[in-house]
Amino acid sequence: MTIPDTARLHADTLAGHLKAHLPHRRLDALRRLAEVLLALLQAESTLHRKLALHLPRDATMESKTRTVARVFHDAQLTPQDVTDVLLPLLPEGKLTVIMDRTTWHDGQTPLNILVLGAILGGAVIPLVWSILPHQGNSSTAARILLPRSPAQRAACQALGVLIADREFVGQEWCNFLRWKRIRQCLRIRENTRIEDELARELFITLQPGEVCTLFERTWVYGGWMHVVITLSPAGNRVIVASDLPVLDVLETFRRRWGIESAFSSLKARGLDLEATHMTAPDRIARLFGLLCVALAWMARVGAQTVQQSPSRRDNRGRAVVSQVRIGWQVLSQAVRWGGEAFWDCFELLSTPFPPTHTPTSRSVRC
Repeated sequence: MTIPDTARLHADTLAGHLKAHLPHRRLDALRRLAEVLLALLQAESTLHRKLALHLPRDATMESKTRTVARVFHDAQLTPQDVTDVLLPLLPEGKLTVIMDRTTWHDGQTPLNILVLGAILGGAVIPLVWSILPHQGNSSTAARILLPRSPAQRAACQALGVLIADREFVGQEWCNFLRWKRIRQCLRIRENTRIEDELARELFITLQPGEVCTLFERTWVYGGWMHVVITLSPAGNRVIVASDLPVLDVLETFRRRWGIESAFSSLKARGLDLEATHMTAPDRIARLFGLLCVALAWMARVGAQTVQQSPSRRDNRGRAVVSQVRIGWQVLSQAVRWGGEAFWDCFELLSTPFPPTHTPTSRSVRC
């Protein structure tokens, strides 16, 4: 079998997989989606002309470029469709999720996406997102209305802990999380008032690397939470409020950095989301959804590869190559050259990630 024939077989197989999860979508549209998804993994670019180079079609470049554009112009991949495709990858049990925004500019046009991502297999995979029609922070209403479809709401029912930075705070928001029985681990602002004092006035003698906490839970944003304060090596004061056990607060909040790594994998250091010249919100939403499927597949392949052969680490114990990058290397070669490697990778697209550790209650002895 020649390479073009192999590429067509891969596209047909992936289209069949998408059809099984999205029976309401036309098969010809899903096949175009499959072709563009496989092209993304090889091109590492969102530019239409670069994606067109990897489409297994006997057509001119102009025709293939129009095919790529049609994928994002037609309403054939909605955020709820992406969630339907990603649901089989979710492990049983509660999920630890991170809320954040990713922004960039196309010329003078700002683009702003609110994202809720789950920690899966050592990586953060966006499950739900919304294109914000403005710059800057999201409103509480936008966060509450983020899961819109039944599939998205089903995914959010598995939320156990939500991690977020300073812009995702407020009494109304925290009360909503408590109502949904979602535990929270939030970095709060230094001007937050705690026990008649500003947060920045607590432990003013703190030294870099030291960690301090209030002896008991305190009233923050309408509920009783632990407040843990540390000073980064750069001298930045990090104040975290959480209803988790006090020993788990900082360990859990440190995992917030995973969503920055996910954005990096989606943008310039990975699949190059910022290279697109599309600015229409609905088209950006479709592109972002397709990139999320690609990222989830890369992360799942990477998790399996690392499990079988642990990655090399530096003197600090950090992986030299990220798990997602390892997954991309394996997956892109499998897509390009075929063989048994592709079918192993394809099987992982329906295999749940291994369960992720969720903090459990622990006591503190004084």
